[in-house]
Amino acid sequence: MIDGKRSVYINVAKSGKASTYDVVQNLKKVIPNIQKNLPDDVKISYEFDQSVYVINAVKSLIVEGVLGALLTGLMVILFLRDMRAAIIVILTIPISIISGVLFLKLFGQTINIMSLSGLALAIGILVDESTVTIENIHQHFAMGKTKARAIWDACMEIAFPKLLILLCILAVFAPALVMTGIPGSLFMPLALSIGFSMITSYLMSQTFVPIMANWMMKNNHVAGEVHKETAFDRFKVRYSNLLERLMASKKIIVSISLVLILALVAVMYQFTGKDVLPNVNSSQFQVRITAPEGTRIEKTEEKVKAVLHQLGTLIGKDKIAISSAYVGLHPSSFAVSPIYLYNAGPHEALLQVALKDFKGNSDLLKDEIRAHLKKTMPELKLSFEPIELTEKILSQGANTAIEIRISGMMKKMNAMSANKLMAKLKELDYLRDVKIPQSMNYPALEINIDRNRAAQLGLDAQDISKSLVASTASSRYTSKNMWVGGMMGIAYDVQVQMPQNILNSQDELANIPLSKNADRPVLGDVATITPVKTLGESYNLGTMGYTTVTANVHQTDLGRAKKDVQAAIDSLGELPKGVNIQVAGMAPVLDDTMNSLASGLLIAIVVIFLMLTANFQSFKVSLTILTTVPFVVFGSLVLLKLTGSTINMQSYMGIIMAVGVSIANAVLLISNAETLRLENKNAMLSAITATGLRIRPIIMTTLAMTAGMLPMAIGFGEGGDQVSPLGRAIIGGLVASTFSVLIILPLVFAWVLGKTKVQSPSLDPEDENSVHFNN
Repeated sequence: MIDGKRSVYINVAKSGKASTYDVVQNLKKVIPNIQKNLPDDVKISYEFDQSVYVINAVKSLIVEGVLGALLTGLMVILFLRDMRAAIIVILTIPISIISGVLFLKLFGQTINIMSLSGLALAIGILVDESTVTIENIHQHFAMGKTKARAIWDACMEIAFPKLLILLCILAVFAPALVMTGIPGSLFMPLALSIGFSMITSYLMSQTFVPIMANWMMKNNHVAGEVHKETAFDRFKVRYSNLLERLMASKKIIVSISLVLILALVAVMYQFTGKDVLPNVNSSQFQVRITAPEGTRIEKTEEKVKAVLHQLGTLIGKDKIAISSAYVGLHPSSFAVSPIYLYNAGPHEALLQVALKDFKGNSDLLKDEIRAHLKKTMPELKLSFEPIELTEKILSQGANTAIEIRISGMMKKMNAMSANKLMAKLKELDYLRDVKIPQSMNYPALEINIDRNRAAQLGLDAQDISKSLVASTASSRYTSKNMWVGGMMGIAYDVQVQMPQNILNSQDELANIPLSKNADRPVLGDVATITPVKTLGESYNLGTMGYTTVTANVHQTDLGRAKKDVQAAIDSLGELPKGVNIQVAGMAPVLDDTMNSLASGLLIAIVVIFLMLTANFQSFKVSLTILTTVPFVVFGSLVLLKLTGSTINMQSYMGIIMAVGVSIANAVLLISNAETLRLENKNAMLSAITATGLRIRPIIMTTLAMTAGMLPMAIGFGEGGDQVSPLGRAIIGGLVASTFSVLIILPLVFAWVLGKTKVQSPSLDPEDENSVHFNN
């Protein structure tokens, strides 16, 4: 039914690598041609369209990207007070993004939510390279150098540190090469889009930015002129004085802060909710309606129309854009796999509803619908299911978040255990739609043949069963009949079946004749007919039968629900012999996802550590830089908790990204401090001096990245809920890492490298700084 009227509904599914948008657009083009070949009284209309969600999500992410670029430019103007410098930084963004898109095309990627999230995310990260270059040029201007010399020296000074920063950020994407399953499939386009844009951004910061700086920027500093003190200069002096005072207690401060932050990370991780995907606030919903078992299809249709009327009363008829309902079973001649749309029997219906201008919370709306229909139509059972394309794919076929399978060779024993478990689950107040979806008590008529009586009348069981085929089922599966007719000579499959509305009672069944061309004997002469309850459908894994208990989760994370469900299973005690319980649905996907992402974060940290060690030729320097990682994770978890987000696939990717970006800031500081230490042989003085030199670019890039990702973190527009945890995790991680880089990291550097020799452990005998020089 479409909007309560009987219709023929055709489901069109795209192939795996096809573009949703292209499929929809091409389908719309051919509909007029299909209409021409149909009778005049048959009209084709285009109804549910998943491309609307995809296109709206793309538009939202593009808007986020533009807003991010503007906010980034604003941060550069705020710090450098140089409009020309801000224009140069902003100009690098579209060029890098376009280059990233071209490389995505070469690698066979598509424009999707994940690749667009990567590009929107890259806008904040891209400014790092250009902003550091522009800020360093300003520092060299302040030294009284000529424009060309200042630009050249500034670019040469930070060329290698920036390359190291680029490699650190790219190292974050190493897990994408080893991740499998859903995380791997989603992380790869994100990693590629950011990686390609970052490489282009680095090349431009060393070519495009200095050339544009030479053309556009003005050197307002005159050699020998006294530099006018600014508010930031005064802040930098106070900050350096604070750092000097903290150096006296550096060991105590570092030890306490690291122990405390590690403990807080462990606590926050335990108390932050965990999900596979962020909760999406959609303007569409899909609900499975189950009437009492045995309800005839026409009665179910009436109940669905009543449900639509109640929805119109609750939501408002003008708020419902369209409704689509499929009632009853697929006909046996239907050629499409029921995997796309299935019902347990004529008593079930699947209803899809799209709302106009929906601004509320979809979870609360679903709860209102449940409460309203329970009051007005208590005989119905509801179960909400995923409707958005991404939800359906990523749920891996699970219609509900919670699914428990009770398996065993004895189906009645499975059903008993399932009912006990269902009673336990109903005690959890946040679970919704708790039910056994399998049709367990379907009304049936059991026919017991009296073989002695049948033999006396010259009949056997085979004769009786053949006589009942046309009345109770169909000849389609028992005797194949073909009829060739029409001008085209087409062969038709002929099946014999009595219309269901003619066979209305048990007495009519008993009066079915069993012999050809004779009114007697009838079924009632040789058999007894008894009303019974039986399985309406059978669930099997191979030869093993099973029964499922399903439930939805309302405004609670899947991680908590998984623990409580396991506790409910354990509370059943020892199960009957031969009965097994297995948690299915999204719970195993959650475990696989969390394990894969945790491995990804660990691999990223190890790769970065090895790369830093190879560059600095020192394990101590590498470990010093990595002390920022716990602070990043803590900052991400705090902001996720404050904004009501969970640890999910998107937020975990955000944490991995935040680790890479924060390490980039740490490298910018430590590389300068290590260079100074090798010259003055004083780790504490080097740390204070390097922090004073790098505080402005670090704060600038952090604020610019935060501003660039703020639109994504807010998550407005269609699809915004899916990517907002990604932005929130990065912003939280960046803010915390900035504190650790500017306060804790110099103290760690001064402590760890305070007594370290300045000679390099390099094996190169021609390296003047090597212990093996001239050996």
